[in-house]
Amino acid sequence: MGYTDNMSPEMKQRIVQELVPGKQVSLAHIIANPDKILYTKLGLDPTIDYSRAAIGIMTVSPAETAIIMADIALKSSGVELGFVDRFSGSLIITGTVSEVESSTNSILEYVGEKLGFVVCPITRT
Repeated sequence: MGYTDNMSPEMKQRIVQELVPGKQVSLAHIIANPDKILYTKLGLDPTIDYSRAAIGIMTVSPAETAIIMADIALKSSGVELGFVDRFSGSLIITGTVSEVESSTNSILEYVGEKLGFVVCPITRT
């Protein structure tokens, strides 16, 4: 007799989550003048990145598009790449506020106009 044999049907229920393929940027956020601890918690090096004064965070699906977004970010301004994940679609960039804003605008314009993505508005804190 296994662990689940004596469980009621309600206790055996499970939730299945799935990612529906779509072309969208679901988050585009710029953090100006973040605290040093935020860099550390994100896995960024505050001795390098803190003086830059801004963090840009974006999420996208399909996730592989994060690679394209990282390329656009690096080529459109002087930002540094903090993190890119082609499996989750996450991108973190660091730089001055104007560099991060310029890169974010370039990314959203490209994926929206050239790739036909649904693009969320940029938020700032």
